[in-house]
Amino acid sequence: MISWFEKICPNVVQLGWGGDAGWGTSIFQTLFMTFWAAIFGGILGIIFGVLLVITKDDGIRPNKFWYNVCDKLVSIFRAIPFVILLAFVAPVTQKIVGTQIGMKAALVPLTLGVFPFYARQVQVALESVDAGKVEAAQSIGATVSDIIFDVYLRESRSELIRVSTVTIISLIGLTAMAGAIGAGGLGNTAISYGYNRFNNDVTWVATILVIILIFIVQIVGDFFAKRMNHQNR
Repeated sequence: MISWFEKICPNVVQLGWGGDAGWGTSIFQTLFMTFWAAIFGGILGIIFGVLLVITKDDGIRPNKFWYNVCDKLVSIFRAIPFVILLAFVAPVTQKIVGTQIGMKAALVPLTLGVFPFYARQVQVALESVDAGKVEAAQSIGATVSDIIFDVYLRESRSELIRVSTVTIISLIGLTAMAGAIGAGGLGNTAISYGYNRFNNDVTWVATILVIILIFIVQIVGDFFAKRMNHQNR
């Protein structure tokens, strides 16, 4: 089996597991960027998503100024192509992490690239909550924080998990482009060590690994979304 694999994928074997270009290194880089960008982008996305819902005209705390600020920021960052965003926020990245190259540097544009998409998803999820439950909470004197955490976020848990799953899958795709600033990852391996060097076996294996990662995220997300949905009932 091993000899057969070495025969059909010699370049894959040559890259090895460790080292700067090894498969283990590439997998770690992809997971590192995906995990931390999902955390930071997720926090920003939830904050902006909640603000968009509660400050709209018929929200629990209508505020036209803050709604417009949040709406415009989300729309602007969502409209910027990620490749351009990499260069656009380079000075900010330098200030925050002290470098414009590498995994840590990629976290800044990845976070800014994913949070507006997630914020809109969160907004839609929260707006799907039954308005009657919000009104009932208000009628018994619930505070804004009570309504946010006990009504909006609690009642939309299943949908939030679903949109989080979609966002993480999208983020995995963005990590491939992050290779442009030396962040590494499976996407960079597929392009730099596969496509650019005509090593099709490397490209195929890197692609298969990304697909497997996406399938794992989808399966886990669907499991927890269904579980939360049953609990909400």
